Amino acid sequence: MRRALKQAAKSLFIATPNPRVGCVIVQNGEILAEGHTHAPGDAHAEADALRNAAAAGKQVRGATAFVTLEPCSHQGRTPPCADALIAAGIKRVVIATLDSNPLVAGSGVARLQQAGIEVVTGVLEAEAREMNIGFFSRMERGRPWVRMKIASSLDGGTALLNGSSQWITSEPAREDGHVWRAQSCAILTGIGTVDQDDPQMNVRAIATTRQPKRIVIDSKLQINPDAKILHGGGTWIFAVSAKREQIARLQDAGNEVILLPDTHGKVDLAELMHELGRREINELHIEAGFKLNGSLLKSGCVDELLIYLAPSLLGQAMGMANLPTLIDLADRLQFSFHEVKHIGQDLRLRARDISLAMSSSSGK
Repeated sequence: MRRALKQAAKSLFIATPNPRVGCVIVQNGEILAEGHTHAPGDAHAEADALRNAAAAGKQVRGATAFVTLEPCSHQGRTPPCADALIAAGIKRVVIATLDSNPLVAGSGVARLQQAGIEVVTGVLEAEAREMNIGFFSRMERGRPWVRMKIASSLDGGTALLNGSSQWITSEPAREDGHVWRAQSCAILTGIGTVDQDDPQMNVRAIATTRQPKRIVIDSKLQINPDAKILHGGGTWIFAVSAKREQIARLQDAGNEVILLPDTHGKVDLAELMHELGRREINELHIEAGFKLNGSLLKSGCVDELLIYLAPSLLGQAMGMANLPTLIDLADRLQFSFHEVKHIGQDLRLRARDISLAMSSSSGK
């Protein structure tokens, strides 16, 4: 199963919106073939492994397949993987975790068992769920896994008071940030960051065959039509209201404007997350300013903080997030450290909403 998880990791940047899945086919202690999920419309892991076995002249009848996710049982962009395993004569299937997709949700296992195949589940389940944390979030909560990236000094500064922020962290940290961009389905920022930095918000530091969707929160739809984040079209812009000609100009350039007001004249952030879930966004990567960061955190939209901490002090500076002044520590937003790692001269901290961490540890 660990080999199957390594196969699944090959799907990290390409599988979305599908889950990242790996498959290893074994018989009499010999690995006959391995496979992983390819881009949407191409082979899933099981089909890829069977294809690779056939190409190598390996006979898989009577073999065992180790799969990191329950084989699908429905016709989507590709045929059902459960049927492919049955047709190939696989005798036993070992599955890391069941699929929360309502179109599968146990029916893949049932189909295999009805065909007389022995099925074992729950092997390295936690690792398999982590591999597809965004997919499970979308299937079980109707919204993506939301990861907020912040580059900060030791004293919590993210930019000087004059707005200067390039660069607080080292080049290795910035390159690592692009790895997280690349594995995300979408990158979200706010109009403040667009106006201040005019970012491209794409993946440049590493090779990738797929660029994440770009998203801007711009309540009053004030974005400059020449902003770099709009280049090439395809950007989603969430606003509260706008004139028809403003919307038309942006949409004529290939972008999409989505009006999603809350009762306070702002973009409804909670509903935005569910809208992204409906649009098949599994993992959302946020790179925004301290105002939008604060709003997202206060709205309970952030699942994970991805903080690059530089060994420097900025003194008076803009902070990580614009949060209200508390009078009771019980009201603080609490996170649980998930990972601490050196990246170049900086530290990469990953911290998760403590309520999610507690649910995970209790098996929910």
